[in-house]
Amino acid sequence: MRPSVKISAACMYLLATNTAAAFQMTSLSVRQSTAIRTETSTTSLFSNAIDGEDMFETKPKTESQTRRSALSNTAKSILASYALVNAAMPMNKANAAVGTIPEFSDANAVLQGLTVDVADRSQFDEMIAFTVDGFGGKILRQSKSGSISDVWIGFGPEEMKIPDDFELPVSSFSKYGGHSSIHVRYDSQTTEAFYRKGQDAPGDNIAYVQVGVQEYRISQMVKNGGNIIDAYGIVNVVSPSGLPFRGIIGISPDPIMFIAINCSSVKKSREFYEQLGFTQQEYPYCRPNKGMGQFEPLQPKGSVYLAPSKNSVGVLLLPVKKRNIKPNPVLRSLDIVYQASDGTVVDPSADLMVVADPSTVPIAFQPFEVFEALEKKTRAIPQIEEAVNE
Repeated sequence: MRPSVKISAACMYLLATNTAAAFQMTSLSVRQSTAIRTETSTTSLFSNAIDGEDMFETKPKTESQTRRSALSNTAKSILASYALVNAAMPMNKANAAVGTIPEFSDANAVLQGLTVDVADRSQFDEMIAFTVDGFGGKILRQSKSGSISDVWIGFGPEEMKIPDDFELPVSSFSKYGGHSSIHVRYDSQTTEAFYRKGQDAPGDNIAYVQVGVQEYRISQMVKNGGNIIDAYGIVNVVSPSGLPFRGIIGISPDPIMFIAINCSSVKKSREFYEQLGFTQQEYPYCRPNKGMGQFEPLQPKGSVYLAPSKNSVGVLLLPVKKRNIKPNPVLRSLDIVYQASDGTVVDPSADLMVVADPSTVPIAFQPFEVFEALEKKTRAIPQIEEAVNE
């Protein structure tokens, strides 16, 4: 079971009148539908070989189309209905903001990260080591409940406030709050092989997750089950979980920069995300030359970059010619944390509301107060992190 949202009575009424005939979606589980399943002041940036490793450093100073269409259209109806409720019950900006971090003061929702499923314990351990040793991530949170093990990996605190130990100008971006995370989930009772190591990604709706880091180790990616596609200035690799990554050497406030999504219709996908409150933002770069060099490409032609806030992780919508885009079964969801409107009753024991975008990418919604409580409860301590890494 996943934590979730109880929507206000007015919203539930609109949901019922607008979508009941199409599809029941108020608490859809991802696994219930195979349609969802099937500081830049840098003086130099350079690549180098150290200790015989490939290491880069910086020096900073399917079901049918009909089923998918019905799911997408229903999601749009839900989102439109929710927008009507919010319009009828306006929130003041202070109440709408997610947390107290200044960078999110303009948004009542943020794309906080993503969740991936792995098939077995070895894949779980390898995905952790791949992200930590290959890209320099850290274990931020972890939990164990029954047969399910969860680990959240990122590059800084997830708490949506300025951490108590953050001090300007001494502390770095990696000590600041509001970072996103990669949530790795393993259920020991699962019988599904989401991905077999060494193969291409099992679906193509997720083009890649782009990370901009100060260094990465290709040898550690390979050691921990990564399948290197190419590594000419940047690295494209399928992680041991089956989720594709693109690594670029540079500096970004949050190294998890965006999720690139293949779209048969960028227009339809854009409309969908705009209904979620995403707006077009300037395409993010992590190197000073902004795509004008060989180590970071320009924004892909015809693509659109959207995010809930200019300081939030976003999605890059990529145009592709193929009409039948296959869902990647390892992606459980993109995870949006939102501030519920005044008067909304939040039930932390209920299921997350999940919808799917036109490319069949699952999107889960978690109220801020539920996220905040879970983040505090599952926050990792150094001793635990060291034990997991051993």
